[in-house]
Amino acid sequence: MGDRFANKNALVTGAASGIGRAVAVRLAEEGARVACLDRDQAGAEATAATLGHGALVRSCDVLGGLDVLCNAAGIGRFEHFGDVSADGWREVLSVNLDGTFYVTHAALPALLEATGAIVNVASLAGLRGQAYSASYCVSKAGIVSLTKCLAVEFAKQGLRVNCVCPGGVRTPFLANFAPPAEADPELLARLNLVARLPEPEEVADTIAWLASDAASSMNGVALPMDYGTIAG
Repeated sequence: MGDRFANKNALVTGAASGIGRAVAVRLAEEGARVACLDRDQAGAEATAATLGHGALVRSCDVLGGLDVLCNAAGIGRFEHFGDVSADGWREVLSVNLDGTFYVTHAALPALLEATGAIVNVASLAGLRGQAYSASYCVSKAGIVSLTKCLAVEFAKQGLRVNCVCPGGVRTPFLANFAPPAEADPELLARLNLVARLPEPEEVADTIAWLASDAASSMNGVALPMDYGTIAG
C-alpha cells in the first residue's frame, strides 16, 4: 500500500464491521492514525487492535487534529410502509442521518483547520425510491443532500465533502434487509442490475481515493457504486 495518509488523523464511524471496518483498515494501511467509533465498542476495539500505530477507540468524541472523516455508521430494514412504526422510523433516521450530522458538526472545526476531507456513506437508496425501505431511503437521501450543502458552504475554505452511494455490499448489515412477507419480486429485482455484490474493501478503496489529494477536484459528489443500475 502507499502512504497517502501518512501523518494524518482519520475518524471512522461504524468501524466495528462492514464498510466502516474496511475503511479504517485501508486508511491505516496507507499511514493514517485512525480513531474507530461504533456503538459496538467490542467490535470497534477489535478493529483498532488490527491497525497499530496510534489506532484508538472512541464512543463519542473526536481526535485533536483531524484530516479525514468517514461517516459509515448505519442501520436499516425492509418492511411494508404500513408496518413502519414511529419508533422504527425515528431510529433509522437518528442513526443514519442525525448521527452523520452530530459527528460532522463536532469534527468540523478540526477538519477546517486541517483543510481536510469528509466522505459519507450514503446508498443507491438515497438516489432513488425503493420499495419496502422508506426510512432507509429517506435517511440516505438526507445524507446526500447534507453532503452537497456542506460541499458548497465550505468549498472556499478548502474542505471537500463527498459521499459514496453503493447498492448492496457483502456485509453483516445485509442481514437486516430480508424482504418482508409477500414482497413483490418485480420490485425487489430493481435493486441491482448485476447480481454480484461488491466486497466492503472495494467501497473502502473508493472512499480512500475520495479522501486523498488525488481527488482534489471532487467536491459535492454523490458517487454511485451500482454496476450501472441507475444509469438506464
